[in-house]
Amino acid sequence: MQDFRPIPWTSDYTPDYHKYYTFLKKVFRHEFRKNGFRRLSTPIVERTDMYEEVFGNEKDKYVCTFDGCGSLRPNASIGVMRAYLNGEFDDEIQPVYFYYMDRYFSTLKGNFEEFNKIGADIIGENDPILDALLVYLMYSALKKIELSDAFVLRINSIGVEKEQLKYIEELRNFYENKKHLLSQESLELLEKHPMKLLASSWEDEQILAKEAPSMQKFLKKDSKAHYIKVKEYLDVLGVEYVEDHTLIPEYEYRTHTVWQFRAIDDGEVISWGGRYNKLANRMGIQKEIPAVGFSSKVDTLIKMLRDKDIQIRNKDKIDLYFVQLGDEAKKVVLPLSIAAREAGINTTVSLGTPSMKEQMLKAQRSGANFVVMVGIMEARNGVFQVRDQISWTQAEVKKEVLIEYIIDKIGKDTLDFYCPARDLVQK
Repeated sequence: MQDFRPIPWTSDYTPDYHKYYTFLKKVFRHEFRKNGFRRLSTPIVERTDMYEEVFGNEKDKYVCTFDGCGSLRPNASIGVMRAYLNGEFDDEIQPVYFYYMDRYFSTLKGNFEEFNKIGADIIGENDPILDALLVYLMYSALKKIELSDAFVLRINSIGVEKEQLKYIEELRNFYENKKHLLSQESLELLEKHPMKLLASSWEDEQILAKEAPSMQKFLKKDSKAHYIKVKEYLDVLGVEYVEDHTLIPEYEYRTHTVWQFRAIDDGEVISWGGRYNKLANRMGIQKEIPAVGFSSKVDTLIKMLRDKDIQIRNKDKIDLYFVQLGDEAKKVVLPLSIAAREAGINTTVSLGTPSMKEQMLKAQRSGANFVVMVGIMEARNGVFQVRDQISWTQAEVKKEVLIEYIIDKIGKDTLDFYCPARDLVQK
């Protein structure tokens, strides 16, 4: 038998999923736009050599690569920085503000993974107020979608590369006489990436991480001042946070501030962000280009909304459903259904040539509030049978007053007059 399932690392995004996803996009888009952000979408496939520059010999850990076809984007920041370096934004006021709502692919968990992300980046300025602004945008969005009591914000500073090198040396000294407590994977990390030991998922190693020295002791004047300012701005904005010295970013091009929003219930990461001033260097640019950004995983947000039984208004709901028999009835129903849509009523028409019984079954399954039945006699005399599928009552309604009758029943506040064409500007 033919297998019609999507390949294991991809998903079908159903209408119910998109009901939540569309809601989230609207909330975040509103937050971004009123703060001066503009949407940027980068290619889903980028040059493999660019990722090799960024990740070195660990590229395969992060990136899905297809021979001769490039690599699927694992995150937004690399593509956003590439677009920035391409020169298109050189003449714009700096810094530049971007947001994105796109699909990404990763191999971080050892397998291909596909997911949707929403996030934002600011490139061209090192001011710590920008770090705080991005944290606040996520904080504000979570409050607006009724998740204000479902997360904890953790922050840390990892300073700059010179400071990190001294910190790494201190970490190796700390773990030297504790190697017998580490897993084989962690022993390998101790050699290659000691800071990542602090993010271990093993309980015994998490206890060790809490006892490990803090990066704060190694921050010099400028890095310390940057971190202090970020916290001061968060205090001004009323954003509650917990300092966590074990909070370490996955990508090594990060600098200064890092943060995570985590679910209180299960500790799952909702959103993560921080500065990535070293990224441009990794991509072959001599000078540092200050940048900061955050991402949030859409699937996690949708799961949290569903777990809290937060419902989203279904704007795809049908108010009026026409069933008809015969060509004569169709010629009456077709212009009437268009007039109903123009009046703001979400309307659909049963098409094809099934029996009235089959059409009524479709009407019930559609969830429409009202069903209008038009046969040959109704088409000729202009009096229709209208069934209320909520109260299960039925009435005869004249064609001339049908639209007003439905509007009176469903309420004027439910009418949909949205028209994207109104955004057109003619010079």
